[in-house]
Amino acid sequence: MTHVRCRETDILKAPPCDNIRNSTTRTGCLVTDRNNTMAATTVKMFVALSLVVLVLQGESVEGRSFSIDYDNNMFLKDGEPFRYISGSIHYSRVPRSYWQDRLTKMYAAGLNAIQVYVPWNLHEPKPGKYDFTGNNDIEAFLKMANDTGLLVILRPGPYICAEWDMGGLPSWLMKDNSSIVLRSSDPAYLGPVDTYMAQLLPRIKPLLYNNGGPVITVQVENEYGSFYTCDYDYLRHLRELFLQLLGPDVVLFTTDGWWDGVLKCGTIDGLYTTVDFGPGTDPAGAFHGQRKHQPKGPLVNSEFYTGWLDHWGQPHAHTDKDKVATYLEKMLQMNASVNMYMFEGGTNFGYMNGANGPFKPQPTSYDYDAPLTEAGDPTDKLTTISNVIAKFRQLPPGPVPPATPKAAYGKVQMTFEATVLDKLSDLSPDGPIRADYPITMENMQQSYGFMLYRTTLPTAAEGVKLSVPGIRDRGFVMLDQTPAGILSRNGPMDLNITVQAGQVLDIVVENQGRINFGRYINDSKGIIANVTLGNDTLRSWDIYSLSIDGALPTMFSRPSNPAVNINDGLPALSPALQQDIEGIDGELTNQEKRSAQPQRSRAGQMVPSFYTGKFSIQDDPQDTFLNMKGWTKGQAFVNGFNLGRYWPVEGPQITLYVPASVLKSDNNITLFELEASPCGTSQSDVDCSVEFQDRPIINATVSRRRGEKHDSVSIGSAPPELDAFTAVVSFVSGVVFSVAYPISTVLNIIFS
Repeated sequence: MTHVRCRETDILKAPPCDNIRNSTTRTGCLVTDRNNTMAATTVKMFVALSLVVLVLQGESVEGRSFSIDYDNNMFLKDGEPFRYISGSIHYSRVPRSYWQDRLTKMYAAGLNAIQVYVPWNLHEPKPGKYDFTGNNDIEAFLKMANDTGLLVILRPGPYICAEWDMGGLPSWLMKDNSSIVLRSSDPAYLGPVDTYMAQLLPRIKPLLYNNGGPVITVQVENEYGSFYTCDYDYLRHLRELFLQLLGPDVVLFTTDGWWDGVLKCGTIDGLYTTVDFGPGTDPAGAFHGQRKHQPKGPLVNSEFYTGWLDHWGQPHAHTDKDKVATYLEKMLQMNASVNMYMFEGGTNFGYMNGANGPFKPQPTSYDYDAPLTEAGDPTDKLTTISNVIAKFRQLPPGPVPPATPKAAYGKVQMTFEATVLDKLSDLSPDGPIRADYPITMENMQQSYGFMLYRTTLPTAAEGVKLSVPGIRDRGFVMLDQTPAGILSRNGPMDLNITVQAGQVLDIVVENQGRINFGRYINDSKGIIANVTLGNDTLRSWDIYSLSIDGALPTMFSRPSNPAVNINDGLPALSPALQQDIEGIDGELTNQEKRSAQPQRSRAGQMVPSFYTGKFSIQDDPQDTFLNMKGWTKGQAFVNGFNLGRYWPVEGPQITLYVPASVLKSDNNITLFELEASPCGTSQSDVDCSVEFQDRPIINATVSRRRGEKHDSVSIGSAPPELDAFTAVVSFVSGVVFSVAYPISTVLNIIFS
């Protein structure tokens, strides 16, 4: 008689167990009679199929459990003591084609878990319109983590911060409701929260650890104690909602700073209290703060900062690897569970970067000085951290996979195509909305990007002040299609101009990213207040939503020229040469375009304009970096993919990360330059081109005056003055790290 001893958990592919210091390996079912392999296989298949059904239904799998042992101050996984050593990664900031690469590197570095934010505005971009496909397929990402051997700490919001636009909240919450109280019991907010969570959390339930998936804990809200509302009814509502949609056995938790002022408003019964702090903060003191509000249970640092975020116009953040390692080891010696924020930062592709108050927008790169770079490459910091982890748990065999290959594709000549005013019918095919006064971007049902506000001036005036106090965030002013100046939320918000009656005033407004932390996350965009000219309020506006991403696929496409064929004796001219000679459909030839440029003001400002270029790749595409030296400010696209914002004159980021997945054999690049291009100028060191190189530049010299240009600097070759400056900044940051975050949060609460 054949005896088959088989545990259900052996059949499911599951992450390795971690008994704090030892990693155990799951084995297959033991069949005592080798002659009956087929019978054993049949049993395995039956049990596996049964488990699949249970998992799909979101029902618990026998033998799998994750819970908190309050008496012994630890997590229990399948009844055994457990602690996680985790790292944060955001699937929304990493191309899907690289998810596996990044997860494999994190696993190989010694992590047994990852921490993941879920941005609401990514998955519900319009009310009731959900997107869980492609790069937004969170279920596929979580399953991939599971298959890699990584558990998951999930942070589904609804608010996430994360230096992400509006902290992950969708901007449409503010449509026709600027007074909505976000992150509170306001029904105007809670209703959409309930509807969204009813879409998201049932997708997560089958992926809970108890149900056969990788998700061991789920965070409710995020750093809520730092927000001014302090609404316990809101937290209770979320707790009950999560339990209803995920089941009663899920471990729910909160995360806040470690000081009493924020923990008081950020915690309630039924949600496990965790804290966050970085290197430089004494772990014993920080965990004492946790213990005041969570007397029993495991010590948990949910955000141990391996680096820090950047802002335009400020030096690239740097945190010393040895300091990170020292404080990580101190926490692990205390048997704490730790998540490192970030382990890989990634990229704010498109328009998704956030901003900090009063208004400091973050750049496209979210490198974060993390153990894996923006492009997913291992650093010395990763090696140092991995060496610490090896003291507490067995590392997987083999090295961390190497960096992905990079390519330098060289310079690409750019050609002026058209101004934004030339292409209004393409960019705003439905035409303008007419209103007496300016309308916000949200009330125009637009979330990101650019808008155009247009009015005809009623009277003439000389040296009069044009005032736009409600500019959000940057405005490019034109009179009769001639540049007249730039307005900014950070100043100036007005300019002196001379106007004639009947002149057309155009203001192209850029949304630079919504505030993601603090009271003022309800950060409306566009022009949010009246515009005045002298003492007169301007009225009768035509307001255009500009859909650049939507228009690009066809905006510059051209019909092909018929081939020249005389008795099959002459080959056809190439389209480019044909256009050089003839032009197409009455448009300028390429040669004419190279000499044609948009009109500039005396200060060098031009009408926001589009430039295009083409380049080819012979072999398989590789990652590369787009160097924007010589250009001023704008948005870059490769093959229609929105790489993000560039602003090299502000720094510290000069290059944009271009993942291989967006490249092909024949490629096109489009720039929407807002202020001034290098094309057609007298600059001797810059021509009308961009360059693809194999190394990033995200730590270049920061301009000391707004608009001051500077030379870009390659990584590892910063000028002496920058080295000295960075060293001072790093030293000061290390000294004040433990108090800067709490002070900023306390001030935010006080002034709220």
